[in-house]
Amino acid sequence: METIRVELFGTDARVEKALGQARNLSVSKAAVLVVGENGVGKRTLGRYIHENSGRANKPFELVDCSLSAQEVENKILGHRDNLTGRFNKGILEAANKGTVVFANIDCLDEEFQKRLHKIINELEDYDIDVRLIATTTKNLSKLVGAGRFYRGLYTIFSNNSVVIPALRERQEDLQRLARHFMAEASGSSIDSESVEIDSVAMDRITSHYWANNIHELKQVISSSVNNNSSLLDESAYEVNDKKTVNFMNDDDSEGVRLMSLKDAEKLLIKKALIHTSENRTQAAKILGVSIRTLRNKINEYRTDGASYFVNLR
Repeated sequence: METIRVELFGTDARVEKALGQARNLSVSKAAVLVVGENGVGKRTLGRYIHENSGRANKPFELVDCSLSAQEVENKILGHRDNLTGRFNKGILEAANKGTVVFANIDCLDEEFQKRLHKIINELEDYDIDVRLIATTTKNLSKLVGAGRFYRGLYTIFSNNSVVIPALRERQEDLQRLARHFMAEASGSSIDSESVEIDSVAMDRITSHYWANNIHELKQVISSSVNNNSSLLDESAYEVNDKKTVNFMNDDDSEGVRLMSLKDAEKLLIKKALIHTSENRTQAAKILGVSIRTLRNKINEYRTDGASYFVNLR
């Protein structure tokens, strides 16, 4: 009997459809594209496909394409360690007969996208057989149309696309997962379906935006239980907000001090949009402005010819 991780629990028809597609695709070698917002369980679905395939006992390798271009290239193709001189195999070779997941494939360096496409098409020449899965939060078709993603690479994955819906769109699943994580965080031995959450607290849970979906829900509930705070307490929901408003690292912060105020504003808005997978409503919330103000700023930067905003969907 197959095992379904908690991230993939759901009675929503769209979740059941995604799992059905994953089960059907698992028996083939076809490349798969898993689409959904941050934290919905895309990587988990990738592993689910692997574990339900004939490759289950073979290697499973993953690379996060949002890392630096050199890190990603080294991970995929392999590299020689400067200290030891030892050559570390790339995941395409290391996962021979198994599965490779390219997480956040939309973040892949544009020049490397073309190179990777060529390498994938030549794998058989090197007697390498891997199942390929990619995940993305973006509409890759639109990125291809805007010239921001290599069409050839997109074609490899586009025929089999599995979409996982956002948690806030699945109210019954949201409540079920909330009870599960409450039981888990409390160390309760009772069935999660029997866990009681105050109706007012549950209203708070179901009305929250959950920008990072299941990952954020688990984090908020675990933090509330560990800190003995209430799910009615507004501060409980700042676990994610504090993280999102601090998405500029030290290097970025130093750089902002050397920019004009207008350029700093543009950079901050760009980072907020990237962080929220270009969800303008959530980006506006993080920035503390109205959606109308954000829209006007985007139009202003687009008129100025800023490349990111010109291609923004």
